[in-house]
Amino acid sequence: MNVLVVDDCSVIRYIIIRTLKMSGLKVEEIYQAENGAQGLHILDKNQIDLIIIDINMPVMDGMDMLKEIRSNREKSHLPVMVVSTESNEKRIKSFGRLGAEFVHKPFTPERLRDAVLQITGVIDEK
Repeated sequence: MNVLVVDDCSVIRYIIIRTLKMSGLKVEEIYQAENGAQGLHILDKNQIDLIIIDINMPVMDGMDMLKEIRSNREKSHLPVMVVSTESNEKRIKSFGRLGAEFVHKPFTPERLRDAVLQITGVIDEK
């Protein structure tokens, strides 16, 4: 599974990537981006199986990125997980309506792993 992690905070990207690697999931390549625009560029150039995005980022936020993904016929099926501190329930539900799983920061490694398993349909490989 190739994963794209999009977050403007390098520390959060590192934590997500480390958690994915320690989770026991078969992760091949992990790509990183600092904002939605960079993320879309990486998505266009690579085979991605899962996208993990933050909401609040400069240049292009997570909602705009998700809308772009869902409007692209070739990419609209990709599983997307939003990892954010967002607490506005209306906003969180709007991500769900676009088919994204939501995980609150801070998260436990188990919560992130379980969300990845759920959204990708991958069988637990441990």
